[in-house]
Amino acid sequence: MSDAFTSSWFAEKISDRSIRGIALETRGLIRAGVLPVGAKLPPIRDLAFMLGVSPATISEAWSELRRQKIITGRGRNGTRVSGDSFTAKPERLASSGNYGAGVLDLTMAVPDQTLLPRLDQALVYGASVSDLNSYERSRILPELEAQVRQSWPYEAEAFLATNGGYNAVYTLIHALVPPGAAVAIEEPTGMRLLDILEDHGAKILPVQCDEHGPKPEALRQALREKPAAFLFQPGLHSVTGQTVSAERFQELADELRHSDVMIVEDDGVGAICATPRRSLGTEFPDRLIHILSYSKTLGPDLRLAVLSSTRAIIDQIQSYRSFSSGWTSRILQGAAAWMLRDPHVAEQLEKARAIYKGRRDSLTDALHARGLEVPQGSGLCAWVPVASEQFALVTLAARGIAVQPGAKFALQPYNHLRVSTSTLTDRCEEVADALALAADPGDFGH
Repeated sequence: MSDAFTSSWFAEKISDRSIRGIALETRGLIRAGVLPVGAKLPPIRDLAFMLGVSPATISEAWSELRRQKIITGRGRNGTRVSGDSFTAKPERLASSGNYGAGVLDLTMAVPDQTLLPRLDQALVYGASVSDLNSYERSRILPELEAQVRQSWPYEAEAFLATNGGYNAVYTLIHALVPPGAAVAIEEPTGMRLLDILEDHGAKILPVQCDEHGPKPEALRQALREKPAAFLFQPGLHSVTGQTVSAERFQELADELRHSDVMIVEDDGVGAICATPRRSLGTEFPDRLIHILSYSKTLGPDLRLAVLSSTRAIIDQIQSYRSFSSGWTSRILQGAAAWMLRDPHVAEQLEKARAIYKGRRDSLTDALHARGLEVPQGSGLCAWVPVASEQFALVTLAARGIAVQPGAKFALQPYNHLRVSTSTLTDRCEEVADALALAADPGDFGH
């Protein structure tokens, strides 16, 4: 090992001697290039002595960096800086494949482009909104806020337009949640939400769900670890197609009364769900953030979501945004406001919602006829149980069908497949046959 990276060298560079501080400052040295790729870290006991902490403290800090794939190795061979670890990337999203011609790609639970409303008239209107091209970091256009308030599920104090739903989550997590803090999140959940939390270095506390939503006893257990936030989908679940019941909403509220945790409601599906929108904001307005994305309904190229909270929380999020974009395009906000008050767009959304449900029902009904129990629901995908996730993926691939493994949407093995139904206009029986075959390996291989 180079003398440059001895325990004494580290002791001069690390000022925060807590587990989180050692992990964060070491990560900073690596990402700044001060600790180069391949550098060997000093022995745990030597470093612990020089820093005046226990070996367990160093071990825990190193474990956190290993989990983030920043360092690798342990034991007699030593621990080294990993080759590509300082280049942040969304691991779950990045591992999705690109499929060529002839493959039925059911991996993306995205809207059917033919069912989205046209943007031309809306964008023409958006280009004429007031204060266009100003550098003022406005939070939301007044006319968009006025339109949004009409259907918002609680009386919110303040609103903020962001560049899409995931941008909203990414921004508020970085603005409000310290790196390394615990975050409770429903399981399964959106894979990009897990990517965001893992990249931030959060300690993720999974809250198991059933057909009614997050389980109260699972939330109770997670809250014992004092998470900084609880993140869940308050309406239609983007992975399972299930909807949180009114009874479950009340049970979750009862659990949350015993905690001061920040509550984040992420509604990424919006008007695709026919169920009236609900929010815990009626019970906890002082510590709740509610997000509504318009990507699935008005179009992903609007890059628009709106979130609500207290003025103080909105100010904190906006302050963090000032490091980057600062505000969301007024053109796109104006276009969204125009579409939200256009009756023709409302009719299109109602029609699209019915079509999406019909496509999902067609697949789930066909699966039920083949003995596969997939819960009824709505949305853009189905959550299909299988005996072996790997066997199911290989079996479907052999038949030219690509789906997402359930493992991408959870921290532990799930043995499910997420199958997009939003663009499944035909071949439904073929897909059902393949899923029924893939769901149970039976005596395969024996």
